[in-house]
Amino acid sequence: MHPTELIEWMAVGFITALIIIFSLFLTGKWRKFGWSFALAVVLAYCLFFIARPYWIDAQIERKVELLEPYLAQQFPNEEWTINTVPHREEGYKHLNPYYIGVVFEDEPEVMYHYWADKNDIYQISYSTDKNLDELKYKEPE
Repeated sequence: MHPTELIEWMAVGFITALIIIFSLFLTGKWRKFGWSFALAVVLAYCLFFIARPYWIDAQIERKVELLEPYLAQQFPNEEWTINTVPHREEGYKHLNPYYIGVVFEDEPEVMYHYWADKNDIYQISYSTDKNLDELKYKEPE
């Protein structure tokens, strides 16, 4: 389990415990309301925890769909491969799944990382052992 997830679980557990402890001091219908509210908080978080990976997948797919026409316009005669972070697999939780990697066919030892949203697409970084002067597709800042 990633530390962020552990912190989220602890926060929800703490909030739920506070609600339950507070509801112990209430009587009648208010106590039932407190227990119901605690249950609703736990169920809402479980729903969020289950739905979040699917939401991230949908966002990544949308960003790739935005990036492809941009690359075709910027580099019309080039071939490239788009890589995304396999955020559901173990060992990749520390990486930002919204950064999209692009490897150009004639420069396979360099991965350019792009950020895409509906208003803006820009190159945020690159990964390589080459010198900065040797990069073909580095965009000006």
